[in-house]
Amino acid sequence: MKRLTVAGRLLITALVIGAIFVGYKYFGGQQALEKVAQEQKSEADVATTTTESSESSEAASTDNQATDSPKEVFSYAAPDPVDGKLKGVVELGASGFNSFIIKVDSQKRWKLEKSEFGNSLVTENMATDEDVRIGLKKYIGTMLDFGVGKKDIHFVVSSGAAKADVTKKITAALKSLGYVVNQVTAEQEGQLALKSVLPTEYASKAFVVDIGSGNTKISWIEGSGIKAIESYGAKYFQDGTEDKKVYDEVTAKSKQVPSGLRKTAFIIGGVPFEMAKEVRKDKERYTVLSAPAYYAKLTNAKSKAGVNIYKAVGDATGCQQFVFDWDANFTIGFLLTL
Repeated sequence: MKRLTVAGRLLITALVIGAIFVGYKYFGGQQALEKVAQEQKSEADVATTTTESSESSEAASTDNQATDSPKEVFSYAAPDPVDGKLKGVVELGASGFNSFIIKVDSQKRWKLEKSEFGNSLVTENMATDEDVRIGLKKYIGTMLDFGVGKKDIHFVVSSGAAKADVTKKITAALKSLGYVVNQVTAEQEGQLALKSVLPTEYASKAFVVDIGSGNTKISWIEGSGIKAIESYGAKYFQDGTEDKKVYDEVTAKSKQVPSGLRKTAFIIGGVPFEMAKEVRKDKERYTVLSAPAYYAKLTNAKSKAGVNIYKAVGDATGCQQFVFDWDANFTIGFLLTL
């Protein structure tokens, strides 16, 4: 190195530095490119995962909507009465006193003008004589104020409430006020429910279900008459009856519904009312109920029992369209027979 000139030493130094620079550019640049490539791949993987997750969530959401929402809208419109007359009825039911005022014409076309629902302790036999008198007077007064004539106010004891000892107390209170109490059997109640809820256009292609507190009635047109059968009501749990026992009996009885009538079922009653509230759109009169699984969120004992009955009817008949009528009631069917 000492023999080299200054110029030579400078030249060698320059070559070494250049070699170092070129190596750094090549190997360092290569690493940088690899690093960039890896980052881009990671970003792509994240984007793909996010997209797949989003698509999966959307699919799940769509599935839930298909399960949770009514399958279709029931577009039938009931005909309005022409020159109708006001009539009123008070239902003395297993879970309370309910009143209905309708306008009905000579062709039995009717329209609900006013309804009122109240809870009581009738079947629990905890309603006092005064409770009964006050409650009945309240309904009578409301109907008179609405314009219903005294002779056009009627009282009907449901088949479920008829099983309670307190029914005698109610009957006595009404007689003291000058009214007659009409008591119906479960079979009659099923027939009256059909008269109020089943449109003429569906007489040959549908059946009717009325899930009450004291019993459930299933009815349909058979020949020139109405066939009605009875099973457990939504308060069966109070007697310690097991869900499976109720499910099995309701299933067996529902299988009596003729196959040609199983496409559509019109349904009424306290628990169906609760189910319909969950899916009703605006103020529609007819609401198509969702599948039984949708109502697992109903937590009180009566509702759960009613859903068990609803599921049994659906499983036995294969019916996919249960239509709840917000206006119908078996006591309105009674008014239609007068």
